[in-house]
Amino acid sequence: MKSIFRIFFVFSVLFLTADLFAQTTTKAPCCETAENEDCKFEAVDKFASFGNDAGFRNIHPNPLPSDYKDFKGETITYSLDDGTTASGYLVKSAVPSNKWIFVFQEWWGLNDYIKKESDEINNDLGAVNVLALDLYDGKVATTREEASKYVQSVDKNRIYKMISGASTYAGSDAQIATLGWCFGGTWSLQAAIELGSKCDACVFYYGQPEGSIERLSKLECPVLMVWASQDKSITDSTVTAFQKNMETAGKSLVVLTYDASHGFANPSNPNHNQEATINSKLKVLSFLKTNLMDNN
Repeated sequence: MKSIFRIFFVFSVLFLTADLFAQTTTKAPCCETAENEDCKFEAVDKFASFGNDAGFRNIHPNPLPSDYKDFKGETITYSLDDGTTASGYLVKSAVPSNKWIFVFQEWWGLNDYIKKESDEINNDLGAVNVLALDLYDGKVATTREEASKYVQSVDKNRIYKMISGASTYAGSDAQIATLGWCFGGTWSLQAAIELGSKCDACVFYYGQPEGSIERLSKLECPVLMVWASQDKSITDSTVTAFQKNMETAGKSLVVLTYDASHGFANPSNPNHNQEATINSKLKVLSFLKTNLMDNN
């Protein structure tokens, strides 16, 4: 009886070991195959997880109130392929133009600061349409607790539909650049990947980089990353890994590094770094002019 038990035990162990070995050797890690749709959520999920981090929340003081009133754009709605609609803040070019910049909000939402930034980009670059996508569908956070809740509960599939719908709205001949900060920085890079050949340039400030070489290989535009060296979430090792992955994927990347903290470019941030903001903005505008405005 004991011999039978021992034989049964040995075979059970061998079976479980073989099963585990098969799982570890045949299951491809996320992003090693193009068929794995979860791959495109890894970077955005990583950033959303920061909402559970008290340290990350605490480096976001509640935004200062805005007194901006001179809005140049208007709220528009556009159709999505699932039959719903999305909205955004559109600043039209003063003259007909197929140049577009898709702007992606910080984790606060599409507030007056993002609208003002969109106005300024349009003014600084000239003949360009600037569309700030409303990723929260009208919700705007005024406290870091609200922002943390919104960033964790966002419908990622819907945002990808928003990007596709915005591209359709811009038109088949549109040349597009993407630009975003923080939460929107993460989505700026994801949008550039999804837009493929329609995207001429991507700029993202202190967002979570894409970690998949598989997805980065889909990029067809140069990327400018603006990074704050004091950032405790988007760390030096994160940036170094991104640089290596972009090099492996054969893509163009420039990283601008500033001795500043996360969110330094937002004037609603009490820790706003004006010098770094001005310097980075001049370089961002130059990058967009070279790769979007002067690209025919």
